[in-house]
Amino acid sequence: MVKVMQGFRVLEVAQFTFVPAAGAILADWGADVIKVEHPLRGDTQRGFINMGGIQIDPERHPLMEHPNRGKRSVGIDISTPGGQEVIYELAKTADVFLTNYTSSVRQKNKFDVEHIRAVNPNIVYARGTAYGDKGDERGVGGYDGTAFWTRSGVGYALTPEELGAPLSQGIPAFGDSIGGMFIAGGISAALLHRERTGEAVELDVSLLSTAWWAAGASVTQGMESGEVMRTPMPGTTGPVVNPFMGNYQTSDGGTINLCIISPTAYIRDTFEHLGIPEAADDPRFSEVLPLIQNADAAAELITKAIAGQTFDYWRKHLKTMKGQWAPFQSLIDLASDEQAIANDMIAEVELASGGAPFKVVRGPVQFNHEPLETTRAPQASEHTEIVLMEIGMDWDRIEELKDAGAIA
Repeated sequence: MVKVMQGFRVLEVAQFTFVPAAGAILADWGADVIKVEHPLRGDTQRGFINMGGIQIDPERHPLMEHPNRGKRSVGIDISTPGGQEVIYELAKTADVFLTNYTSSVRQKNKFDVEHIRAVNPNIVYARGTAYGDKGDERGVGGYDGTAFWTRSGVGYALTPEELGAPLSQGIPAFGDSIGGMFIAGGISAALLHRERTGEAVELDVSLLSTAWWAAGASVTQGMESGEVMRTPMPGTTGPVVNPFMGNYQTSDGGTINLCIISPTAYIRDTFEHLGIPEAADDPRFSEVLPLIQNADAAAELITKAIAGQTFDYWRKHLKTMKGQWAPFQSLIDLASDEQAIANDMIAEVELASGGAPFKVVRGPVQFNHEPLETTRAPQASEHTEIVLMEIGMDWDRIEELKDAGAIA
């Protein structure tokens, strides 16, 4: 496959998922991503044994494989002078420095932008933060559950008011993965800018800004109208505006989502596919304006029609319908979805522990229709010696740094 980032080196001093996810995308695209981990414990996320209430096998760890595939791991204690010197020597060889440590940790351990630029003025310095790198809270840490879901208003908007209590974020590392994609895109643009102008820029992406961009259309509407959008409770949506938009239950408890935003050209075809062709000749539904005016009556017909057949029946039968629709699926259902498979949305990697290949999600960008080729996430400190020898460090110095506890 084409490797659009081949020849670029990324030095990643980061842990958890937000920011490492950016490194994974860049590694997928061909960059040499060097992940710096603590020499004893590695990335703190390696110790997680539970994800969303589901037990994790430490040998088959989704929170490590998803954001770290394709990288090499070097064990460095960034709190020691020896470790900091190794960071600087690696930074001299890198095009990008990538971090999600807070400003106080960056300063304390001497890898903030001024320290890294002192050894490599041409490096693109990329930060991922909870709330941004400016303002009174620039040094406050956070996770996607706090910054992306809770503070941003996303969780509020997705919680029906009738529940009386907020929904928790149900997808671990949800905002982290979205934000990581933004960082990868920003780094690509920054490298293009450096190539064209010679200027190396600083780059910032926060989980808070990630959420606001993801919800940008609704945020913009809210700032304009002063009205706050909330997700309605199922079955309590009030008057139907467009009967061709909504979730309809099948006979066996499945759900079909109709999403025909502009019904004008789809009225007859939709009713025919739903098995009620006579509705297209009913003057209440035959044109858009009366369809909207009689939306409740049309929705009642559609509800009855879809409830008359199974979920699998509608999945097959609606494939020829012109209007837009989708089966309501779980995240696991998508793994066997024919369209997802046809578009190479899943890649497999061989793990160091052996056993069956581990399935990971391909990043959303595909080049030349070629499927993703990637490798497993590294074991902690797996590549320390080989990477340091590649940058010209001799074995005696490597041993000296190991004895001092600066590297592993």
